[in-house]
Amino acid sequence: MPRFSRKGITKVLFLETIAASTFLPTRAELTGATKLTKEIAEFEGFNLENEEIETPDLESTFNSKIPGNDSAADSSLTFYEDDASSTLEEALAKGTVGFIVVLRKGDVPASKSMDVWPIRVASKSSAITIDNEAAKWTARFSITDTPVLDAAVPAAV
Repeated sequence: MPRFSRKGITKVLFLETIAASTFLPTRAELTGATKLTKEIAEFEGFNLENEEIETPDLESTFNSKIPGNDSAADSSLTFYEDDASSTLEEALAKGTVGFIVVLRKGDVPASKSMDVWPIRVASKSSAITIDNEAAKWTARFSITDTPVLDAAVPAAV
């Protein structure tokens, strides 16, 4: 099985809206999206976690479990701060709703590697440091609905 590094392959986009109630963006919507990939310094969360339910019984000393509720892990993106433009900070202002789209294997039409996360920006904060590093800011996201995982990337036009 060929392996790959996400760096240089995975794409991350922000869409303000997706017309379909299924949360599946069209090629035109992906093309018009705000591209985040190049500005991302850190990627955290954007995965599902399950609260398993213990189901012990009197017949065994083993505590079995069944799947319970799903929830999204705490999710955030840390960006490099741009000293000439505030386009991303404005696009991802606190309270903004939209979608984070992750093309895990790149923009490869028909690849079932697109995840769509309905979000609201919960907070936005700058990291202030005197260390020898690039200026950064972080957007934290509330996942507002069930994400679409492993969807097919729309065909190129």
